[in-house]
Amino acid sequence: MKYYEYTFAYTSALSTDIINAVWAAELGQAGFESFLETENGLKGYIPEKLHNPEKLHAAIASFPLEGVAIHFLKTEIADKNWNEEWENNYFKPVTVGQCIIHAPFQEVKPGYTYDIIIQPKMAFGTGNHETTGLLIDEILQSDIAGKAVLDMGCGTALLAILAAKKGASPVVAVDIDEWAFRSALENKRLNHADAIKVIRGGAEQLPQAERFDVIFANINRNILLNDIRRYAPRMNPDALLLMSGFYTEDIPLIEKECVRNGLKFLSQTEKNRWAMVKAQKITA
Repeated sequence: MKYYEYTFAYTSALSTDIINAVWAAELGQAGFESFLETENGLKGYIPEKLHNPEKLHAAIASFPLEGVAIHFLKTEIADKNWNEEWENNYFKPVTVGQCIIHAPFQEVKPGYTYDIIIQPKMAFGTGNHETTGLLIDEILQSDIAGKAVLDMGCGTALLAILAAKKGASPVVAVDIDEWAFRSALENKRLNHADAIKVIRGGAEQLPQAERFDVIFANINRNILLNDIRRYAPRMNPDALLLMSGFYTEDIPLIEKECVRNGLKFLSQTEKNRWAMVKAQKITA
């Protein structure tokens, strides 16, 4: 099948990572099937049969973040074996401690405690990004067996799947994006994690009666600052909130919002300016 490769770059004061996440969701609605992060933006791939320049221009015109100009270059790509292309050039197995993350078409060496399959239809949520790695490392060190877990902004549902493999129950995965919702369902099936409940929506969609012992939220600063107030009422006494998706300089704002909502700031870890913080619900 013939594909088109679009290379996108931005003119904006916003973080490229934030724009990439929003733009990939918009492109998914326009028929794009896979994505790769670049230093300056994003590469998107769309099959010829779904290629519609009018939809693309409409998506650019209606881009929801203000002050962002999107530029692109289109290249036609000859037919090729895309599984082989991903395996050889783009998607490599990712290891974090005793956890290995790989595509279903990749063979990996045995011996890992947690073997997770992720269908690499896009490059986000495959464990490559620093924020995902920081959260995986924290989950691997945590005793979550038998605990109720919520994965907010779940993307591919990687973190939810790891939690389920570590014995967490129940596990709920939530994402507002349709692509992420479908991806989470597919990866749940690939990993035989049938007990994971996948919900499409934002924090406002959380069932009122459900409470959790651990919440993961790998999103971005602005969404977290808005939604911490929604997470706190859904937390059991002494429950933990693990958050990432922001830079180290954002930590004071995150900590202030945690304290405002009855959460005690416990710790932080960092990698290449990206941060992961842990907070706990204070019991009376």
